[in-house]
Amino acid sequence: MTLWFVFALMTVAAIFAVLWPLSRRGRADTGGSEVVVYRDQLAEIDRDMAAGIIGAAEADAARIEISRRLLAAADQGGRETPVQGSLNLRRTAAIVGLVGLPVIASSFYLALGSPRLGDFPLAERGRVADANQPLANLVAQVEAHLEKNPTDGRGWTVLAPVLSRLGRYDDAVRAYRNAITYAGDSADRRADLGEALMGTAGGVVTADAKAEFERAVALNGDDAKANYFLGLAAEQDGRKADAAALWQKMLAKAPADAPWRPLVQAALVRVGGSVPGGASSPGGVSAPGGVSAPALPDSAVAAARDMSEADRGSMIKGMVDRLATRLKTNGDDVEGWLRLVRAYLVMGERDKAMSALADARQAVANDADRLRQLNEGLKNLGLDG
Repeated sequence: MTLWFVFALMTVAAIFAVLWPLSRRGRADTGGSEVVVYRDQLAEIDRDMAAGIIGAAEADAARIEISRRLLAAADQGGRETPVQGSLNLRRTAAIVGLVGLPVIASSFYLALGSPRLGDFPLAERGRVADANQPLANLVAQVEAHLEKNPTDGRGWTVLAPVLSRLGRYDDAVRAYRNAITYAGDSADRRADLGEALMGTAGGVVTADAKAEFERAVALNGDDAKANYFLGLAAEQDGRKADAAALWQKMLAKAPADAPWRPLVQAALVRVGGSVPGGASSPGGVSAPGGVSAPALPDSAVAAARDMSEADRGSMIKGMVDRLATRLKTNGDDVEGWLRLVRAYLVMGERDKAMSALADARQAVANDADRLRQLNEGLKNLGLDG
């Protein structure tokens, strides 16, 4: 209210500044009245001389002075007459100033201002996001904003991938679902949601994640991330031929410089499929869309291409053993434990899988978050979490 009161005072002052000059009479009227006075004085000198009050010499001197003043006044009045506005013109200008100024000012404010913008208290102005703040603080600010504005689809779209990178997969799943609800459905969002669901399961393609990848492919048949993980789901289910066929189709349609080609080529070698063009696959690459996934080392890929099924199985067993050895020294790697358990199950070594499960629980027993993540991943593998 104080702001609007100030605006009103400023408007009144502006109108007054326009109307005040228009309300004043011109100086020509003053000049006209002076001429009349000087003429009366000349007539009075004639009367005084006739009555013998003054002499002829004094009368002539007085007439000369008064005549000089009369001429000056008449000349001044003649120069100012052209600038006198008519009464109608002044009234028109007054109405324009009285009505036009507020209308023009209001139009500019409504077009350029923000009349509905709420107050921004001084205490809040120092809380503007700083690029040097820790990422967690910035995320907390976005989450606080979304609590007050839960239908802000753009906010959910920005927040979801950040939560995934922070390992907060449950929150990322919720954020992706809200982004789909409030910002619209798309293949990218469905594929990202499936990836987040995999994160909650320790990297396993669960039934829910697979359903999201299938929805993504329905929206865009060439979505690289969704197709890759559908192939991974087929491999996970023991359908290596289906996985190989899907990945070969991806490579056949992909451009030569697609960043995810090495990963898919490595996956083909892993399931015994042939790589189009005989290209080898470097290790340590990223899955389509940026998801991290394990790949075979260069030397292992080159060797595996010409191996027999038995030799390839031996190589895989050696890699699983090395993973088990690493986990004994780095027991905090929940995803690694889940891969190890799953590998033993695929190899038909259930006793080793159960032993690895027990070792994993013991390794993360003092970390509630990792233990929860491990148990959820084990449930998705069909084991008692």
